[in-house]
Amino acid sequence: MTPGVPRIAYLQLAVSMALVGANVAVAKLLAEALPIPMIAFLRCVLAVLLLWPLARLLESAPRPEGEVMRNLAWQALFGTVIYNAGLLAGLRLTSALEGGLVLASLPAVVALGSAFWLRERLTPPQWIAVSLAAFGMAAMTIARSGDDTAGSVLGNLLIFGGVIGEALYVLLARRILGRVGVITASLWMQIFSALMLAPFALPDIGSIAALADPRLAVLLVFHSVTASVLCLLLWYAGLKRVGAGVAGIFTAFLPATAALVAVVILQEAFTAIHAIGFALMILSVLIATWPRKGKA
Repeated sequence: MTPGVPRIAYLQLAVSMALVGANVAVAKLLAEALPIPMIAFLRCVLAVLLLWPLARLLESAPRPEGEVMRNLAWQALFGTVIYNAGLLAGLRLTSALEGGLVLASLPAVVALGSAFWLRERLTPPQWIAVSLAAFGMAAMTIARSGDDTAGSVLGNLLIFGGVIGEALYVLLARRILGRVGVITASLWMQIFSALMLAPFALPDIGSIAALADPRLAVLLVFHSVTASVLCLLLWYAGLKRVGAGVAGIFTAFLPATAALVAVVILQEAFTAIHAIGFALMILSVLIATWPRKGKA
């Protein structure tokens, strides 16, 4: 552990990423019962109801300037609409276990985006991380191509499309770093996301009758509160005490928790190919996010 850093900061970072990982299984259960646009729309509406008072209390909730608002709208499109569409659609075709492993490629995709879009130079460890993530994805794809579960390949590709959307969100967020509060930015992102999703969700408004099932309603509330609010607050609370480089290491909890929940709760099979993919993805995350000397 880094000297002088309270253990609570490490716990906050670990719990934040663990909740993201657990939400892969939750999202799969929701996607089997509700239309995908409706899940994403309701998640955004619930998040707005929670973030609005928090933004007013903690950040005075000022309306960001025009350029920042436009950036937040793009972040909503890529980080909420496209990410959730890819994740939820993919989880209808593949397992929560493989979905979590695909999500672990995010740090590597962000690194590639930084190189090709922001013209940042990748270090040798980052190139190694990108290669390991690619090998992990290839291992699962090759294994699936030889059996009768081709839907899993398509599902994994859809989730990877969501990862690309999330990576673009991360890169866009760098453009307005420090110009708007985290909670305020998240609030407006959720508002923009809800407006974008409404035309696709409202025609299926009758589907919310499924939420009469208390189990499904609890899963939706959990999904919205943890993924859109609690994970965010915990992550940035920990980030205040821990450098971004060290904090990135804790993203390894995402695939680890997703795999654990998928195997223990959903009773999904954990095969040798999953073990190989898991090892490659975890190694990729650690190499991509491990703090380097002289770099914040």
